[in-house]
Amino acid sequence: MATTTSTSEGSQDFYADPSDTSQGRVFTVTGQDWDSISQGLGDQAEERVVVNMGPQHPSTHGVLRLILELEGETVTEARCGIGYLHTGIEKNMEYRSWVQGTTFCTRMDYLAPFHNELTYALGVERLLDIEEQVPEKAQVMRVLLSELNRISSHLVCIATGGMEIGALTVMTIGFRERELVLDLFELITGLRMNHAFIRPGGVAQDLPPGALDEIRDFVALMKKRLPEYAALCNANPIFKARLEGVGHLDLAGCLALGLSGPPLRSAGYPWDLRKTQPYCGYEDYDFDVITWDTADSYGRFRVRLAEMHESLRIVEQCADRLAGLEGAPVMVADKKIAWPSQLSIGSDGMGNSLDHIRHIMGESMEALIHHFKLVTEGFRVPAGQAYVPVESPRGELGAHVVSDGGTRPFRAHFRDPSFTNLQATSVMSEGGMVADVIVAIASIDPVMGGVDR
Repeated sequence: MATTTSTSEGSQDFYADPSDTSQGRVFTVTGQDWDSISQGLGDQAEERVVVNMGPQHPSTHGVLRLILELEGETVTEARCGIGYLHTGIEKNMEYRSWVQGTTFCTRMDYLAPFHNELTYALGVERLLDIEEQVPEKAQVMRVLLSELNRISSHLVCIATGGMEIGALTVMTIGFRERELVLDLFELITGLRMNHAFIRPGGVAQDLPPGALDEIRDFVALMKKRLPEYAALCNANPIFKARLEGVGHLDLAGCLALGLSGPPLRSAGYPWDLRKTQPYCGYEDYDFDVITWDTADSYGRFRVRLAEMHESLRIVEQCADRLAGLEGAPVMVADKKIAWPSQLSIGSDGMGNSLDHIRHIMGESMEALIHHFKLVTEGFRVPAGQAYVPVESPRGELGAHVVSDGGTRPFRAHFRDPSFTNLQATSVMSEGGMVADVIVAIASIDPVMGGVDR
């Protein structure tokens, strides 16, 4: 853990008091034992040391900076320094059409791109008052992709969390399984991430031939492989000793800080927006809300592991429903919102098919003009504001979209669960050991792209 505790004379650190960084002695730690450091201080040893962990530390989940005040190896104070991955996505969306906004927001929480797209599309559809017009097949495809995305995100959380505590086998099999999900994403949308596939009014295109067979094969395989995690970790005394009692945050603390998702459910509260405030027809699916009663890192691991089983149940139900919707539309019928012809892939697997181009360019001048205006300018959204949250892998993810009646968002602000849940860092870490900070952070599963936006 490479650390420094000082900045140059006269510089200002917005995340640490001046006394933390520019007064007293500077200690640079480059990986040696703590005993050798404390002995080197001699009689001049201070009662506390301020350590910067990150933002490039491999155990801080992306570019997260932690300012830790230590007494020995006990954390007396922990603060988060964020903003290193700020990309201006929300501001950029104000300069793009409503449909183009999808290509921006999908990049925020890059481990849950479909949930970003979904909450934004649902908000725009509420402003357009077309929620009841979205075709059934589009809604089922949205649920299917969301649950596959939940599985892939939880796999990354468990894999990286295992890696950080030395369980490298958990990491390797976690990323192995995630590759299977990304293969399905690529089959359905053409991309492994940053899809911009869920759009206001429906989805970009229909399922390709053979997709349902691939999905069913994936479900069958995962039902065999998920128990590997349980066998490897659930009752493993080393794994449990590393997680049990670490990062404890009870229900009162979760509610006070606004935490949602697995941290909240690990405290025993069955709050899941798919059940409590259903969207996209989730009320028609049979699944259980998973809770635990330990309110610690081990409970959050068990919640995520069990949630993947429930997501597989939902994916199976989606596949069965899609089998009966062959050829059904996947975009609203209103041509002022939907493009004149649906996207389709050419015979070379790239670009639009010649049939699509022939329809647009050759059959109707009016269709060509309308297509040009719809793509370049976009549709107008009535003035107003809407907030439609969804249950992302990390908790409540919501888009607050505001329209002034134009073709671009007046404001789009996202309530990202990583940002809210990160508040719990200090509560879970203070009083514990330095090594337990990493476990506590991993159990929240923050994605810094969603925190900074």
